[in-house]
Amino acid sequence: ERCQCHGEDKHTAILYTLLSHGRGGRGPSQQRCLCRQRRTVCLRTPRATCQAASNVLVKTISFMKNLPSFHLLPREDQLLLLDSCWAPLFLLGLVQEMVTFEVMETPAPSMLKKILLDGQSQQQEPERTQPTLAAVQRLQCCLNTFWSLDLSPKEYAYLKGAILFNPDVPGLKASLYIESLQREAQRALQEVLQPLHPEDRGRFARILLIASTLKSMPPALITDLFFRPVIGNADIVELIAEMLYEITGGQLAP
Repeated sequence: ERCQCHGEDKHTAILYTLLSHGRGGRGPSQQRCLCRQRRTVCLRTPRATCQAASNVLVKTISFMKNLPSFHLLPREDQLLLLDSCWAPLFLLGLVQEMVTFEVMETPAPSMLKKILLDGQSQQQEPERTQPTLAAVQRLQCCLNTFWSLDLSPKEYAYLKGAILFNPDVPGLKASLYIESLQREAQRALQEVLQPLHPEDRGRFARILLIASTLKSMPPALITDLFFRPVIGNADIVELIAEMLYEITGGQLAP
C-alpha cells in the first residue's frame, strides 16, 4: 500500500512535519505514520493474552523436552534448532490451543508530555518497537487459515516434529540425522492423513504449504506482541533455553 502520510494528504503531512520539527531530529522514516495499516498496535487485553501465550510457550518447550530424538542431538544443534524453530512451533501451539487475540492502536503520548519529557527521553533506554496493524493482520490471517484445516492431535504432533527437525538451519553438526528425523515425521503425518482424509489427496501438501507461512512470521513480531510486555528487554531465546534445560514446570508470569 502507498503511504498517504507524506503523499496525497499534503495538509496532514505539513501539519505533522511542523509539529514534529525539532523533536529529536526525526527523519521521515522515523515519524509516526498516519496510515491505518502502518499504525502501531498492542494487545487489547495484554494480561489475559500474555498469560495464554505463556501457557502455550511452556507446552511448546515441554514438547521438545519429551522428544528423546531431540536430546540425542549435540547441544549446539539443539540450540540452533531452538533459535530457528521456536516461533513457528509457538504459533502452531496458538492454533492448537485456539488462542485468539485482539489488538488496538498503540496510545500515543500527548504533545504536552512529549515536550516536557523531550530532554529526558534521550537519556532513557530506547523505546520498544511495536507491531504494525498490517503485520498483525498477516499473522491472524495465517492462524485463521490453519484453523480452517481442523487438524487432529496426531497431525499437530507430527507437523511439530517436521517443523522442529529442520536440516536447513545453518551450522548444524548432525544435519543428516536431523533430515532423517524430518522425513520420518513427514512420513508419519502422511500415514495419519490417509485414514482420516482418504478423499483429500492434496491435504498433506496443503498442510506443509501453510506451515511454511508460520516460518515466514518474524520472531521479533511474535516477541514484541506476546512476550515483550512480560519479559521487557530480555532475550526471549535465552529465556526459552533456560526453561528447556533448567526449569521444570516453570512459567512466564505477567
